[in-house]
Amino acid sequence: MNGTRGLRMASGLVAACVLLCTPSRAAAHLVTTGMGPVYDGIGHLLLTPEDLVPVFAIALYAGLRGVVSGRRTMFLLPLAWFIGGLAGSVMSITILFPLPVVSFLILGGLVAMDYRMSVNAITCLAIALGFVHGFMNGAVLRDGAGVAGLIGIISLLFILVTLVSALVVSQKKTWVRIAVRVVGSWIASTGILLFGWSMR
Repeated sequence: MNGTRGLRMASGLVAACVLLCTPSRAAAHLVTTGMGPVYDGIGHLLLTPEDLVPVFAIALYAGLRGVVSGRRTMFLLPLAWFIGGLAGSVMSITILFPLPVVSFLILGGLVAMDYRMSVNAITCLAIALGFVHGFMNGAVLRDGAGVAGLIGIISLLFILVTLVSALVVSQKKTWVRIAVRVVGSWIASTGILLFGWSMR
């Protein structure tokens, strides 16, 4: 009886070792879902905190600033991301400066301070964020999902910005605004940590 149990455990360990030693295809920058390039783009955004966190931050900030800012960000951020992605897919420019760190610091700081900017300034901020991050995504998706991947990304962007900014706009209680500002301070502090890490 003990011999049978030992044989099963040994065969299980051998099978586990074989599975662990059998490598599969690795993609360092592009998430491959197996469901097509649109879903690959969606997966890329969801699994890239350097892009996802600034999107949440700009959505939170637009929501704090009101309905008009939320609506403009909802439409113009995905559009600018798509245009930037197309530019990044045809141009081969290497960006050495850690731009996501700047996004974390600026947007997180704006949310934390609840800084009052004009609607036009918020619109320019959303367009700049979309173009810069879209450009970096376009360079990554160039050899993979391509334009279809960008369509997946901007579709998810539209949904995320709509939901997050609408949620913040609909909340009128003071403690909710304070909670949103606390989240912004966490984003800004994460940007400080990322900056220190990139300078290391």
